[in-house]
Amino acid sequence: MSLKSTEQKSGHLVLPGERLGVIEEYIPDSGTYVKDGVIYSKIVGRALMDLLNKKVSVYPLVHGVTVPKVKDTVMGQVGNAQSDNVLVRIFKIGPNKLSGVFTGILHISDVEERYVKSMNDVCKPGDIIRANVISDKNQIYHLSTSNNDLGVVYGFCSRCGNLLEQKRHEMQCTKCGNIENRKTASDYGKEEL
Repeated sequence: MSLKSTEQKSGHLVLPGERLGVIEEYIPDSGTYVKDGVIYSKIVGRALMDLLNKKVSVYPLVHGVTVPKVKDTVMGQVGNAQSDNVLVRIFKIGPNKLSGVFTGILHISDVEERYVKSMNDVCKPGDIIRANVISDKNQIYHLSTSNNDLGVVYGFCSRCGNLLEQKRHEMQCTKCGNIENRKTASDYGKEEL
């Protein structure tokens, strides 16, 4: 990154994931993160390139910008699913809806205290889940659903898309009769979105 492009970036609006510089040139400061030696913006805000102290930071455009933090309880929609993990598009932290999009990952080892054979028995793409953030290592939000109040809060039939109803230890679709498994939250179907 040349000095000219750095000067042009200072004071400008930047978005999450926008490249700000490299660690050979700058010390990453608040509102930034580093991946593979490159400094990126973590939030929506104004970039500040402190040429004297060789620091780069991003000041939030809106005070109280909400980003997931370790120990936060989040709500999200299940996206891509593998046999041992799923990606979750986080849209709510606690009671606060988010304006940005954050992605979390729920690994099979963080689903329950007991052994889980496949993520297919936990959740499916489209489901809405509640989880805790247990790590934000490498800018990836690692999630857990191991408490009773965590897990699927709304599950959808993988055949017809209808909302599943909880029947004892399984989930049933009232439209097509399909029966599926989920790791549900204790208040399944009651969460306000």
